[in-house]
Amino acid sequence: MRPLGAQSGAVTSTRAQRAAVRLEAAPPLAALQSGPMPARVGNVLVGTASWTERTLLESGAFYPPGVTAPADRLRYYARHFPVVEVDATFYALPAERMARAWVERVPTDFVFGVKAFAALTQHPFVPARLPPDLRTAIGATLARRPRVYARELPAEVDAEMWRRFASALTPLHDAGLLGYVLLQFPKWFPRSRTSLAYLESCATRLPYPLAIEFRDPSWFVEGRAERTFGFLRARGLAYVSVDEPQGTPASVPPLAEATSDELAVVRFHGRNRDAWNRQGVSTVEKFGYQYTHDELREWRPRIEGLAKQSRRVLVLMNNCRNQYAVQNAKELATILAAGPLTARR
Repeated sequence: MRPLGAQSGAVTSTRAQRAAVRLEAAPPLAALQSGPMPARVGNVLVGTASWTERTLLESGAFYPPGVTAPADRLRYYARHFPVVEVDATFYALPAERMARAWVERVPTDFVFGVKAFAALTQHPFVPARLPPDLRTAIGATLARRPRVYARELPAEVDAEMWRRFASALTPLHDAGLLGYVLLQFPKWFPRSRTSLAYLESCATRLPYPLAIEFRDPSWFVEGRAERTFGFLRARGLAYVSVDEPQGTPASVPPLAEATSDELAVVRFHGRNRDAWNRQGVSTVEKFGYQYTHDELREWRPRIEGLAKQSRRVLVLMNNCRNQYAVQNAKELATILAAGPLTARR
């Protein structure tokens, strides 16, 4: 009879072997079984803006049937893509223990982008999602409201939210896995002296690489684009180039510009023009767009230009509906790999 300890070790070994087999399995959808693995071409890393988006999981297109545990999903994702953007941190302050768990589940050369908590970029946030002590600190009146803006908070609570957000990312930073913090500003954040001062304050409050995305076209009209880029460049802030619907009051032009020697970021939001600036639209409807091959090819020369100017280019598909983002990310990586990219030396 095999000793009990030996039996236990054999069971553990068998489970590990089964887990490894699951992680090696191909995505169920054939269209996701090609392209560079991971999706890295020179100094350009391609990924998506989530690895656990609800409709992606429901589609059954990317993760094999046995890959259901949160830890396994991130490990599986990291086999296919070298970068991911964390979206959940926009809705609630992150926890340091979660960042530590992410570190343990990815390769040492993986890259995380982390979207800043809504209050930090002047978006409204849900007070019910604050930690209990901060809900108490903001007072009963604000705590009962469905939405609150940072400008309505006591100064000490606002400062504490910034501190906790920065502290929670320490494990990612210390492990060399934090690529950037995304500061995505809303369409009511126009170019002004007040907005410029706020951007400068962000750089002093978050000791990490910052990527700046605008949703108000006033940053680019009437010759302001070069002044905007110059402002970011002088402060080492990376501009986020975007592909998004054009022709709406909240449309930003698809300008590919590198304002940091270290980092350039590109985000693809889809081209659902009718839903882009409409109130009450779900994120699935707003960003649920699948790019064609030709639409992705438009960005090859732009991304190549960024690769010549910045040490690392991170490209994120934010068209998160079903398998659209992962499929377009693989397709774009294939397009980039079709010819040599000249990287910055």
